[in-house]
Amino acid sequence: MKTFALVLATTTTFATAPALAQEKTDFKVAWSIYVGWMPWGYAADTGIVDKWADKYGITIEVTQFNDYVESMNQFTAGAYDAVTLTNMDGLSIPAAGGVDTTAVIIGDFSDGNDAVILKDESDLAAIAGKDVNLVEFSVSHYLLARALDTVGLTERDLNVVNTADPDMVGAFQTADVTALVTWNPMVSEILDLPDANKVFDSSQIPGEIIDMMVANTEVLEANPDFGKALAGIWYETMDIMTADTPEGAEARAAMGAASGTDQAGFEAQLAATRLFADPADAVAFVDSPDLETTMDRVRTFLFDKGLLGSGAPSADVIGIELADGTVLGDENYVKLRFTDSYMKAAADGAL
Repeated sequence: MKTFALVLATTTTFATAPALAQEKTDFKVAWSIYVGWMPWGYAADTGIVDKWADKYGITIEVTQFNDYVESMNQFTAGAYDAVTLTNMDGLSIPAAGGVDTTAVIIGDFSDGNDAVILKDESDLAAIAGKDVNLVEFSVSHYLLARALDTVGLTERDLNVVNTADPDMVGAFQTADVTALVTWNPMVSEILDLPDANKVFDSSQIPGEIIDMMVANTEVLEANPDFGKALAGIWYETMDIMTADTPEGAEARAAMGAASGTDQAGFEAQLAATRLFADPADAVAFVDSPDLETTMDRVRTFLFDKGLLGSGAPSADVIGIELADGTVLGDENYVKLRFTDSYMKAAADGAL
């Protein structure tokens, strides 16, 4: 429930420089259930992953996690070479944990998939004084902060209750839970309940909750073919799932079923997602100056929550490098990087 001082240039040339990680042929990718990440499971199930891995003479093992936070923890611990996560979580978990992390693919941004939901109340201001269940310090926490800003409230006006994402739907059906913040597919399930009301969602902060596939920077530097394979997998899957064809409908139905819904339910979630199916659109997004504004806002939120490391003196403690080489924060300690290189290669047909 989120830069690039790498050896990769901003062209489609994948030059390499000395790296600490070694060249290897076997890679592990972790992903968790979310509309924008379902394509990874589909690609693994249908042979698209193996196709692109074979092209580059490597193997890629794709593993689904039911717990999003655990998938990021496993990546941070070095058990996986790449993981799906958001821009904010990329900074607060692996980067803050000292793992140099590169956003290889910008898949989408949430455009309504993340929501604040109240029980038997339709006004966001009614959240004051309530216990609010959410995955603490995740993008749900960030969304809550942004929502509270709009009604003149702060977190001091309520009580946050840390709740794991698999428990959200069940929690809302208990008498004690009257407010929560979560993401799809849980949002859709909860909103089907008669007493649930959406009072704020991510469409009101467009472009701020970004869903990405990131890789360990050192692994990527030593093995650029891994990044190229990931891009190939993603955009071939995008071509299939967005097509107005029987194959496209079948893919969306399969992804819906895998996420606990059906084709119609999955397509409803897609409607609340700004999907970057065209790599040129993803390049334009990552190259936009708006990303710097967003990441500055995100790092400020994380610093205020004490999530940039124990005793961090300011939000500058961790460097975030953007695709043009601009660095927010410490240039000597860059741990989150954005690149347009692999997406640009896909746009140029150079994979």
